[in-house]
Amino acid sequence: MMNNNTVLSPTWHTWISDNLARGCSAATMLADMVIAGFSESAASAAIEQIQGSAPNTSVSVATPNFAYETPRLPQSGNFIHTHDREVRVSVRLHQPPVAFFDNFMSPDECDELVHQARVKLKRSAIVDPITGHEKVIDARSSYGTFFHLNENDFIARLDRRIADLMHWPIENGEGIQILHYPVGGEYKSHFDYFPPEEPGSAAHLAKGGQRVSTLVMYLNDVEEGGGTTFPSIKLTVTPKKGAAAYFEYGNSLGQVDPLSLHAGTPVVRGEKWIATKWMRERPYG
Repeated sequence: MMNNNTVLSPTWHTWISDNLARGCSAATMLADMVIAGFSESAASAAIEQIQGSAPNTSVSVATPNFAYETPRLPQSGNFIHTHDREVRVSVRLHQPPVAFFDNFMSPDECDELVHQARVKLKRSAIVDPITGHEKVIDARSSYGTFFHLNENDFIARLDRRIADLMHWPIENGEGIQILHYPVGGEYKSHFDYFPPEEPGSAAHLAKGGQRVSTLVMYLNDVEEGGGTTFPSIKLTVTPKKGAAAYFEYGNSLGQVDPLSLHAGTPVVRGEKWIATKWMRERPYG
């Protein structure tokens, strides 16, 4: 069993807590943690402690206070002006910084992005927290692809608009990623940043530093389900064609915000297409 000196990272503590709240079984979580590199006894003790069923076991959690700074996103006005579009701000949350935009893309632009992506979709993967390599897991049941920065004229125009909106250099952005979720498709709770305490993050942090913000662009209307939910702040964004959701989680001190935990809820009816842009601390590549 775990002893009093065992430290569970904030990432794993939040992951366990959220999955317990979602009704996931201890056995399923135990198996996932063992795959990620935990010993069976340590994983079992952590789950039991957070469940409150092991009063004699102490798990300490390293939880540095995230220092909120002035958000990169402008904090006033109903519109944000990009080089080619006036984007309406319909929702703002200040801590953590979250915003929702009604009209980031036109319907035709959404259709064109889906058209360009459809021919090269493949099963989506995640970054293994131990090795840093990509792997396919059941918790992410989507298909995806990505575009290189400024891959063609259409993508270059979107990349510039995204950088204008996110108020961050275009060269700091990863290529636009496209994801397609059929009925039942979901992405369980996760962080977009690379947890600094996990060995697999090192290789990714070397290419542009930490991720600091995300823009999720909704490319179609979903008949039912498919929302983007932030369980720690009890917020769910409903997909709307042409709309986008923005959130920040990295500051100038190198800290990352665990309140940015989020998930893609299962698609109940229809299908879901989204595009995602991640911004890094420094030029990416």
